[in-house]
Amino acid sequence: QVHLVESGGGLVQAGGSLRLSCAASGRTFSRYATAWFRQAPGKEREFVAAIIWSGGNIVYADSVKGRFTISRNGAENTVYLQMNSLKPEDTAVYYCAAATSWVKVTTTLYNYWGQGTQVTVSS
Repeated sequence: QVHLVESGGGLVQAGGSLRLSCAASGRTFSRYATAWFRQAPGKEREFVAAIIWSGGNIVYADSVKGRFTISRNGAENTVYLQMNSLKPEDTAVYYCAAATSWVKVTTTLYNYWGQGTQVTVSS
């Protein structure tokens, strides 16, 4: 089992920044990848960014490239999402997800999910 807890969401004006954190506990040594997804009201959950623990490869959705940065702190079993130049369309609940074996990182086929943290960007 891997337990994920997100934090760092909130209300910010357009152009502002937030940093989300995803703290993992449990069988963290067996992770393949950790990712961030988001879901806006009435929309499907969409991929934001992922990091593969072995090798550190990173993948971003086109909509966030150049604005968001995913990073990890292995010692603390934490993954971060630094979000800059936020736009109103970034408003959503942001979820952290972990896969313990290979997945196509842009899909939702992750084993474990956090409860989500709300990000609201005002115009």
